[in-house]
Amino acid sequence: MQLDRVINKRKSVRKFSLRKPNWRKIIEAVDVANEIPLAGNIHTIKFILVDDEEKINELARAAQQQFIKQVHYVVAVCSDYTQLKRSYDERGERYGKQQAGAAIENFLLKITDLGMASCWVGAFSDETVNRILKIPEGMKVEALLPIGYGTGKLKKKKKPSTDAVLYFNEYGNKFMKELRKPEGV
Repeated sequence: MQLDRVINKRKSVRKFSLRKPNWRKIIEAVDVANEIPLAGNIHTIKFILVDDEEKINELARAAQQQFIKQVHYVVAVCSDYTQLKRSYDERGERYGKQQAGAAIENFLLKITDLGMASCWVGAFSDETVNRILKIPEGMKVEALLPIGYGTGKLKKKKKPSTDAVLYFNEYGNKFMKELRKPEGV
């Protein structure tokens, strides 16, 4: 699939079929998620592939998102900012969050490319998820990504136009300055 097509096709899915994905395909998506820019080449991201039905049900309760119970797999994306903070002080956490966001988006795009679907779940009880997945102290769960095959027709969500989000040279400037032509041309 071409990148633009995958980006346009990716949607947050909350209705899944009973069909079970091949977990090896999910590992392919983790491989792609791991191909992200890294501040100082410091790896911060870890992935937990959950297939235990009881744990998935507990994660659904921790997120107060019942649709999570429909899937056979959930991927938890985790970060450890310790080394980044050591190297970059207070900016280290920012870099860690940026790395997590890049990894999650790569993962979601690859899942879409492989014909599956997901939904980026960021709201959940940290303490409960940490307990369920036995997350060590110092690690942060960035997102829960339920994986399956979407059902039903998804409506295209209205996104802001490029004109509404793009400025030139400074905030609020809607116009690109014309390049000056060299004299004699």
